[in-house]
Amino acid sequence: MHMTLPTPAFLEAPAASPAVDFALPRPDAAQRALARGWLWLGLAALIGSGVFSILLVVARTPGINQWLPVADFFRVALVVHVDLSVLVWFAAMAGMLWSLNATPRAEFWSWVALGLCGAGTLLMSLGAFVRPGTPIMSNYIPMLEGVLFISGLVAFAAGFSVQVLRALVAAPRLGGVIDGERALRFGLGASVVSAAVALLAFGWSFAVVPRALDGRAYYEILYWGGGHALQFAWTLLMLVAWLWLARACGARVPLSPRVALLMFALALASVFVTPLAYLMHDVFSVEHRDMHTWAMRFGGGVAILPVALAVSVALASLRPLDDTQRPLRAALVSSMVLFAAGGVIGLLISGNNVKIPAHYHGCIVGVTLALMGLVMHLLPRLGYGTPQGRLAVLQPVLYGAGQLLHILGLVWSGGYGVQRKVAGAQQVLRSTSEMAGMGLMGLGGLLAIVGGLLFVVVVVRAMRQGRTG
Repeated sequence: MHMTLPTPAFLEAPAASPAVDFALPRPDAAQRALARGWLWLGLAALIGSGVFSILLVVARTPGINQWLPVADFFRVALVVHVDLSVLVWFAAMAGMLWSLNATPRAEFWSWVALGLCGAGTLLMSLGAFVRPGTPIMSNYIPMLEGVLFISGLVAFAAGFSVQVLRALVAAPRLGGVIDGERALRFGLGASVVSAAVALLAFGWSFAVVPRALDGRAYYEILYWGGGHALQFAWTLLMLVAWLWLARACGARVPLSPRVALLMFALALASVFVTPLAYLMHDVFSVEHRDMHTWAMRFGGGVAILPVALAVSVALASLRPLDDTQRPLRAALVSSMVLFAAGGVIGLLISGNNVKIPAHYHGCIVGVTLALMGLVMHLLPRLGYGTPQGRLAVLQPVLYGAGQLLHILGLVWSGGYGVQRKVAGAQQVLRSTSEMAGMGLMGLGGLLAIVGGLLFVVVVVRAMRQGRTG
C-alpha cells in the first residue's frame, strides 16, 4: 500500500506575506466635500501660477512690457508665482489630506480655514497689480511690501493656522494593531505637528525680530526657522504619497507598517530641532541659522532613504500595469528621481550660487510630483473620473524631465559661480559654457511650465468626465 508522508514544516515553502495596504479607506460625504474644496484651491493656485509664469515672459519682452503696471514687474510676478506654486499649493494639498484623515470633530472650522485661505490667495494675486510695493526675494516666502499682498498673506496664514488646529483636534486615534492604514495616518498626523511647530517658529520670530530692519533682512530672518520646519511637513506628506502610490500601482512594498511608522517618527523627531534652535541661540546668530540648515539637511534623510529604497525595490518587481495605474507610476518615479537629484545637489553646495535653487527646486518638485500623483489616484474616491491615457502618463514625465533639465542647468552654471536671485545683465554670464547652462535651465523651465499646466488639464478633464456625490 502506498503511503504519503507529510512534509516536515521546515521544508515547506513559506507562504507569501500579504501586501501591506498603505492606503486610507474611502472618505465619507463630509470628508469628500472638504477634500474637494481644498483640491480646488490647489488647482486655482496652479492655474494662477501658470498665468504669472506667462507674465514673467511678457515682463522680459521689449515693447510689450511697457503695458505692465510697474517697471520691475518681472520680480513682482516672480514673487506671486513662487508663493502660489509652492506655499498655496502645498498648504492646499495638506488641507485635502488632513481632511481625509480627520474625524467629524470641529468640521465647521475647516470650512472657515478654506474660506480664509481662498480669500488670502485671491488678495495676494491681486496684490501684484495694485500698488505691489517693493518685491523681496526672501527665502521660503517671497514678499511684496504692498498692503493688499500683505493683507492676503495674513488672511492665508490665519486660514492655514485654523486648519492646522482643526487637524490636531480632529486627529483619529491610532490604537489597535498597527497596519498600513494606521501607519499612513501617523505620517499625516506627524505632518500636522510639523506644521504646528512651523507656525510656532513664525510667531516666535515675529515677536523678537525688530520691524525697523531693512525689508530683505527682516523677512529673511522672520521666515528662516518656520520655513525650515514647514519643509518637514511637506516631506512627510511626500513619504505618505510614495507609500500610497506604490500600493495603488499594485507594488508589494517590503516595509512593515511598524517600520514605516518608525520612519515617520524619525522624520518628525527632526522638526523639534526648531524650538531648540530658538532656545539655544539668538535668531540673528549664525549658529541659529546653521542649526535649522543641518537639521533639514540630515534629519529627514534618516527616514527618507529607507522608504525610498523600499519603494524602489517594490517598483522594480511590478507586473504590467493597467491604464489607470500607469500615470501613478510615472508620477511616483519622477518624484523620486527629482527628490534624489535635489538631495545630491544639496551635498555639493558651496558658496552663494545657483546650486542652491537647484537643490531646493529638485526637492520641492519631488514633493509636488508625489502630490500630483496622489491627486490623480484620489479623484475617483472624491467622486470624479479616473485620469488615464497618454496625456495622463505624459504629464508627470514632461514636468519631471523639464525640472530635471532646469536644475541641471543651474548646477552647470553654479559650477562657474553664477549668482542666485539675479537676472538679465546682473547674471554677468562671461563664457559660452555659462550661457549654455542658463539656456538649458530656461528650456527645462519652459517644459516644466507646460507639464504643470497639463496637470490642470488632466485633472479638470477627469472631473468633467464623472462627478458623483
